[in-house]
Amino acid sequence: MSPVRYTLPAMALHWVHAILVVWLIWLGWTMADLPKGAERSAAYSLHKSLGLLVLVLTVLRLGWRLRHAPPPALVSGWQARLAVGVHHALYLILLLTPLAGYLLSSFTPYPLRFFGLEVVKLGWPDEALNAIFKSAHVFLAWSGAALIALHVAAAIKHALLRDGNLQRMLPGRVFKK
Repeated sequence: MSPVRYTLPAMALHWVHAILVVWLIWLGWTMADLPKGAERSAAYSLHKSLGLLVLVLTVLRLGWRLRHAPPPALVSGWQARLAVGVHHALYLILLLTPLAGYLLSSFTPYPLRFFGLEVVKLGWPDEALNAIFKSAHVFLAWSGAALIALHVAAAIKHALLRDGNLQRMLPGRVFKK
């Protein structure tokens, strides 16, 4: 019997999010070490645009999730509670990290652009507020990376067990045990 699967839109949103978030983590990690100049400015601009895109996609994904319940869990007890807790924490991180990034960018003298289009900022140049939101952004990003590592470890565990859990989020045919 095949496990009940996630919908194709849920799968697409999940994998697009995964790609974007891994890209953002890599970009955030590497861009700070770039020397000041055009390459660094381009990296920061791309990071901000991708971060805003993640924020928009997260809102869409949450809206989808509210209208389309996930398939029933294939695990129970503490594993089911842990899975639900990690998923809720991941959604919270997917909202708060780009929001903190938006706010830290709002308290700089530089314009904020979304793929070249200027975005309204809620702040004014203020180094102290910028530093607060930057600290929050970095903390949330590292917390998100830890949760993603836990999520990936669980996915690998389920892949090795071939229990059908991972296949529920993969497009294509379902592999049976």
